[in-house]
Amino acid sequence: DVAEAGRRLLALGAKAVLIKGGHFESAPILVTDWLITPDRDPDPLRQPHVNTPNNHGTGCTLSSAIASNLAKGYDLKTSVHRAKEYISGALAAMLDLGRGRGPMNHAFALSGEFSKEA
Repeated sequence: DVAEAGRRLLALGAKAVLIKGGHFESAPILVTDWLITPDRDPDPLRQPHVNTPNNHGTGCTLSSAIASNLAKGYDLKTSVHRAKEYISGALAAMLDLGRGRGPMNHAFALSGEFSKEA
């Protein structure tokens, strides 16, 4: 239960919780993550699934993108939304290096939407 898991993590002292949904049954079509904060119900954040084997480092990149957006002055929910959009774009850009699972294309939008401050 996503809501219960989020509440338990908040009770341990977290200010907010992001539960990733990329491995749930609906993930081949739509990825739903949940942002859980003490003051509201779990907020489902949906993005289309990007079918690529080059998804190494998505979790680290997501957390860095959220932190970067917070540093730029965006609120938490907007920061998470922007980070998820960035991840989807980087995955869709299909950087294909070597064999096996590679990294996403982090440089796909160096001077685009994701470089803007709040």
